[in-house]
Amino acid sequence: MKTSETKSARPQAVQHVAAVIVAAGRGSRAGGPVPKQFQPLAGRAILARTVDRFRRHARVDEVVVVINPDDAALVESILPEDVALVAGGDSRDASVVAGLKALGPQVSHVLIQDGARPLVPDTVIDHVLDALENYPGAAPALAVTDALWRGEDGLVLSPTPRDGLFRAQTPQGFDLAAIRAAQDAHPGLAADDVEVALAAGLDVAITQGHEDNIKVTLPGDFERAEQILRKGQKMDVRLGNGYDVHRFGTGDHVVLCGVTVPHPRGLQGHSDADVGMHAITDAIYGALAEGDIGQHFPPSDPQWKGAASEIFLRHAVELAASRGYRIGNIDCTLVCERPKIGPHAPAMRAALAAIMGLEVDRISVKATTSERLGFTGREEGIASIATATLVSA
Repeated sequence: MKTSETKSARPQAVQHVAAVIVAAGRGSRAGGPVPKQFQPLAGRAILARTVDRFRRHARVDEVVVVINPDDAALVESILPEDVALVAGGDSRDASVVAGLKALGPQVSHVLIQDGARPLVPDTVIDHVLDALENYPGAAPALAVTDALWRGEDGLVLSPTPRDGLFRAQTPQGFDLAAIRAAQDAHPGLAADDVEVALAAGLDVAITQGHEDNIKVTLPGDFERAEQILRKGQKMDVRLGNGYDVHRFGTGDHVVLCGVTVPHPRGLQGHSDADVGMHAITDAIYGALAEGDIGQHFPPSDPQWKGAASEIFLRHAVELAASRGYRIGNIDCTLVCERPKIGPHAPAMRAALAAIMGLEVDRISVKATTSERLGFTGREEGIASIATATLVSA
């Protein structure tokens, strides 16, 4: 159905779709130390989940995220590099306009989405895009089914008919040229983009919304959203293992699991030769079926000469998160006669936890000897074996 009896001119065909995700607000009603869109929902930032819904949708060609410039560091830490970032304005309207201006001439239609709606189903997006083949605007909504009252000072004044009333959702989709013109002509602030479109005389089709498509607004919404995630997900658990070896050479220390340990000899390697961290990194890559460190950071590339191994580990953890996985636990065993690992194991666990963003009790670092057998027994080098568990976030 549509919201107006006056039909607009038939819109152009849907050819190239951009999603503009508005995430410049402060979200103070949700509480927390950072704006709500950066707070975790089942282990991942809300905004990261929202963006993924559109990046992975087959009919969305590009994604633009409108942010507050003060949040740039937070945004870059959770979003992939192929997402365009645009500085927002002092209001939601101004942020939407900034997002629309950033779209190139190839874009025919735009989906405008709240950054704090991380659970929008693909079907909701599809319904909006389908309607845009016939209307210049379309938006999902749910019919109001509860009784409505008007009230004042805690008392009911009168019932209000609910016929024809809907609860609005996003994404709200539009012919790009039409919504740009509507924004340019709009005199002030609006509740949403549909209001802007209606003021310009555009027909806006109502498409089917979904109860799961909630906007995280208040503290209690986080638990509700997590319940929806648990209901709709099948748990995916992946295991990976890693193995690495480095020989001893000249030096007066070794770096193991991010901790510098005094030793009469150092470990040789293209990077800092942290054999424990290398094994852990390869275990994560293995669980993702993403090869090993050498494929992501080739030893033939001089920029990685002497590099800190935490660069590799952070990349593996971020790659897992971008695929929708969190690290369940890490188990690392160092194989050597010397140095003694036990006294340093707590510091190693703490260092790995800080790099990976995990609780210390999810990381195990232990050691064993090879009973004087083999190259480790002859103290020619150190080996490491690691296992990583990844769980769908």
